[in-house]
Amino acid sequence: IIDYQVDIVRRDDPIMSGIDDFPYRSEQYYMHVDPSNEVLATTTFTGAHAPWIDGVVMPVVWKRRHGKGRVFYSSLGHVAKEFEVPQMRTILRRGLAWAAR
Repeated sequence: IIDYQVDIVRRDDPIMSGIDDFPYRSEQYYMHVDPSNEVLATTTFTGAHAPWIDGVVMPVVWKRRHGKGRVFYSSLGHVAKEFEVPQMRTILRRGLAWAAR
């Protein structure tokens, strides 16, 4: 568990509307991500725990369409306490509503 920054990259998207970059405390996940995902927020690794990922920008919130369906993903929310972060709750609520349409 570390402190890091969540950077909003699609401020024009309704899911992210009105949300500014914010500090976050959680696990910072390194993942393989489909480049066709519509990335809404990212984080940048410092390399403090693994030098080989220093400076890597990793998506933490994304969405996409799959056939007639919708997919929303957020790596935020590893433990219950993280749901107290207002930005995280808003992103999750809006993202799930978008996917459920």
